[in-house]
Amino acid sequence: MGAVRQLAASVPIRTAASGAQIAIPILAVAVTGDIALGALLVALALVPGIVAAPLVGAVLDRSHRPRAWMLAAAAGTAAAYLVAAALDPVPVPLVAVALAASGLLTPFGFGGLSSFLAADAGSGEAARRAYALDALSYNVSGVAGPAVVAVLAPLVGPRWALVAMAAMALASLVAYPLLPMRARETEPKPLLRSMASGFVALATHRPLAVVTASGTLAELGRGFLPIAALGIAIGAVGDATAGATIVTAFAVGALVGAVLEPLRRRAMRPHVTMLVGFALTGLATLAASLGVGLWWTIALVALSGLCTAAPTAAMLLLRRLESPDDVVAQVFTVGSALRTAASAAGTAIAGAMAGVDPLVLLSISGAIWVVSGATMLAFPRRAPAAA
Repeated sequence: MGAVRQLAASVPIRTAASGAQIAIPILAVAVTGDIALGALLVALALVPGIVAAPLVGAVLDRSHRPRAWMLAAAAGTAAAYLVAAALDPVPVPLVAVALAASGLLTPFGFGGLSSFLAADAGSGEAARRAYALDALSYNVSGVAGPAVVAVLAPLVGPRWALVAMAAMALASLVAYPLLPMRARETEPKPLLRSMASGFVALATHRPLAVVTASGTLAELGRGFLPIAALGIAIGAVGDATAGATIVTAFAVGALVGAVLEPLRRRAMRPHVTMLVGFALTGLATLAASLGVGLWWTIALVALSGLCTAAPTAAMLLLRRLESPDDVVAQVFTVGSALRTAASAAGTAIAGAMAGVDPLVLLSISGAIWVVSGATMLAFPRRAPAAA
């Protein structure tokens, strides 16, 4: 039942956010015919979360009632999506403000929620399982949100698809009370001082710095995939839409791995799991970049996605084990924000290199994944329990 409660609490809000990123531009184009406006509105729903992450983490770390903040954030997110769904008659500036507000609230349901998992589980199997389930939650949400929108938008229109995402966010109001969210038993600090403590921990506590660097590099490598996939598809079959198959293969592989991860028996320590898992992801990606044919490329990319599950779960576990008690939420929210920014940066860099052979772009992606794994060699030798 604990696993069911954890997934019930985390999947809806994350599904709502990932689905809204697809529904918003579709709605904007359907209503206004302006693709640029759709892109701007999506950016407004994403970028504020990166900026607000340290503040959200500090608020949760020092709050005596963290659940109240989580509930308020879910309700605010749902309200923002409902406002956005009413685009025309609701004017664009008001929709933009609502989506920017939703972006400010996003870290609560992502890194913020993760920071309250396995608070009393120590470093044992229960903690490993909790973060394996959290990795599963991220993967399920990342696939389910766009999939639900892809089904609903043609059937009932993008407006109602976005309303469905608002309903998903509201479901968290029911699910959050099922998940323990104990206040941190730490000495209260002024907000700015608390935020400064979080940055100091991330920058100077070697285990956290190494884990954060490795996880951020991994997302930088992942960001190259969509652009490389488009080029590979065009070169192979002359149709850019086939690139979605390659990206989907990675997502499906990651999802399968995440489903299996909570069932896996522990074999390696968490930092070794990150090293091996991210390195294997990179090697599979490098193999896919050898020009072995479209279907082999798809299969190898799916394999690379499969290899991400264990190191991602280990990364989440290490964040919790290595975080000082007074900055746990900040470590999670800032770490999540850095990964989001790195993924966007990878896509932007690959886009700027669009004239380069797409197989070269894919090989760069693989190389970055390998470097991400190798970064864990800098992790201190004294390591906690197996993962």
